[in-house]
Amino acid sequence: MVNDVLSLLSRGIAPLPWWGYVVVTLAFTHVTIAAVTIYLHRSQSHRALDLHPAVAHVFRFWLWLTTGMVTKEWVAIHRKHHAKVETSDDPHSPVAHGIRTVFWKGSELYRAEAKNAETLAKYGHGTPDDWVERNLYSRFSWQGVGVMMIIDLTLFGAVGLTIWAVQMLWIPVTAAGIINGIGHYWGYRSYACADASTNIVPWGIIIGGEELHNNHHAYATSAKLSSKWFEFDIGWAYIRILAALRLAQVRKVAPKLVKAPAKTAPDLATLQAIITHRYHVATDYARALKAACAAELAALRAGDTRGKVPSTRRIKRLLTNGPTGWSPTELEHVESTVAQSLVLAKIVAMRSELAALWERSTESSEQLLVKLQDWCHRAESSGIPPLARFSHKLRRYA
Repeated sequence: MVNDVLSLLSRGIAPLPWWGYVVVTLAFTHVTIAAVTIYLHRSQSHRALDLHPAVAHVFRFWLWLTTGMVTKEWVAIHRKHHAKVETSDDPHSPVAHGIRTVFWKGSELYRAEAKNAETLAKYGHGTPDDWVERNLYSRFSWQGVGVMMIIDLTLFGAVGLTIWAVQMLWIPVTAAGIINGIGHYWGYRSYACADASTNIVPWGIIIGGEELHNNHHAYATSAKLSSKWFEFDIGWAYIRILAALRLAQVRKVAPKLVKAPAKTAPDLATLQAIITHRYHVATDYARALKAACAAELAALRAGDTRGKVPSTRRIKRLLTNGPTGWSPTELEHVESTVAQSLVLAKIVAMRSELAALWERSTESSEQLLVKLQDWCHRAESSGIPPLARFSHKLRRYA
């Protein structure tokens, strides 16, 4: 009898082959990721979609079991990240805290910020405050993971402890480490946001679509994180399924750029399209002028004996993001090089003027339209063919 009990405790009530345990572990952690990206991130933090109360509560309950995170704390910290991105007040920016700190100690940064009452009061509004939240999820936040450990041990025996350990590590590594760390440090950028956000890979599967982090920072209130034809957001696929079952309602997705036949002159619709798609415009401008900048830099290098001419990549970075994120020394070096070429100086100056169209919130639409029309006229008569072609392209925005 004792041996039977020990055997049951060792194997659990649902013994599986080795690959079965792997599948269960991946399934459990994937549900957790789905709960984070759909419920905490897109629904609660950014109000990009509304979830049926039953679905929302299932996500809350699962997160209580598998992470111990409190909805209000997570939402407040994430909203503050967007409001203070890449500054010293950003709770988890690699730019401010260093990539090693965010990657390896991201969960510690989270816990420290969760104790900041000012952050919770200012950014945690609109999150659940019902009886269950107050008396169970928030009050006994870490008891949930203890219940999960008992469930894993009961189902799978000793192996269940390993499954539970992976579950406990999954969010600190993937969300706190990879998304908050690598997602602001390494990858490709589809949009020229005023931050360091990147898309880690174009296939958002393992971390529920959160891999497309630059897309998210460009359009934070979009329920869909993929934007290019080659990108895939599995979180969006789940949202579509929930919407088809009437368990979710999408409130907002990123606007799609529409191109019409070129107009003789930009109008208010053109201006609105440029402002709406400003990140796309900045990225497209840098791409369109890259070859012209490379040719000018090559000419400067031919007469440069000190190796001081910056790379084309640095100039493209300046055209994409402007001076954001540059150190004073780095910016002075690039600007001194730009000043040696009339073409480079013109390209950089025109980029700054174009960006001013969506940065000047105090001017009326009519005033901004006059500036846009003048910008296009000067671009097309600049004698720089790529700049003229880009201006023609802008006049197609609708």
